[in-house]
Amino acid sequence: MNTQRVQTKPPTRFVFVLLDNFTLLPFASAVDALRLANKMAGQAVFEWVLMGEGGEEARCSAGLSFYLDGDLGEIARDDTVLICGGVNVRDGTTPRLISWLRREARKGATMGALCTGSYALAKSGLLDGKRSTIHWENIDSFTEEFMDVDLTKSVYVMDGKRVTAAGGTSTIDLMLKLIASYENEDLANAVADQMIYSNIRTEQDTQRLSVPTRIGVRHPKLSMVIQKMEANLEEPISPAILAQDVGMSTRQLERLFRRYLNRSPKRYYMELRLQKARNLLMQTDLSVINVALACGFASPSHFSKCYRSHYDTTPYRERGSRAGAPH
Repeated sequence: MNTQRVQTKPPTRFVFVLLDNFTLLPFASAVDALRLANKMAGQAVFEWVLMGEGGEEARCSAGLSFYLDGDLGEIARDDTVLICGGVNVRDGTTPRLISWLRREARKGATMGALCTGSYALAKSGLLDGKRSTIHWENIDSFTEEFMDVDLTKSVYVMDGKRVTAAGGTSTIDLMLKLIASYENEDLANAVADQMIYSNIRTEQDTQRLSVPTRIGVRHPKLSMVIQKMEANLEEPISPAILAQDVGMSTRQLERLFRRYLNRSPKRYYMELRLQKARNLLMQTDLSVINVALACGFASPSHFSKCYRSHYDTTPYRERGSRAGAPH
């Protein structure tokens, strides 16, 4: 397929803002998609620059360093900014970055984020009232902190001049959509072929595997119960009601969980709640009491006892170790 065209407009420019400890895969996928688009078009229909605080270099979470083209500076209203986040995104979202994002957004530029970069946009207030997404590990903490953002579990979201991708390979899907939007569908498909990316996802696709795939069990009633559990962590539902909702007795539900997951429904539910609690402790400044309430524990002492039993440490010690933890 011939995707080459006569140059009729200046190249569309992308500004990648690399935060300290950004995740490599989303950034690399985005840049290579633009490179391939230029190759397939036979000309530079896209160009890109790398920016970051200090303007010298940025280090990704894999330990590689990248030279920057410059410090946070002026951009054009036709530019597309993509904030590349990763681990410790809260530390990378500095007051200076927030001021810069707000100032440049007022000019009308498209503001976007890859992986946890959505946190920086939300902290700047640029996602208020907008649909957005972020890596699934950060959904619980993001929801607690930014109640004015319409957070989804989609692989990527485009809402006016705000674009976000959840990270990983979802960046490819977003970039293909942007290439099609800025240029044409044929060019985007040609880039997908070059990347050997045969299953292009849309905004309707969600990040995580389905429950049956995730747990390795294809039992419809078991999947339904787990979905209900995951959707009701703050106000847990009793096993009796869960069983009733899927047309089973409590004893049948107990046998089902024992057979396929080697634990009771109550234990499995507890592990889901404790996992959410750990995410909140590591990713937010919520008090331990508020974390306990957000995960369905009425008593801080009961929460601490359950947490210690599962993770072999207390919630307070876990909070103290956050500085060296991912995301």
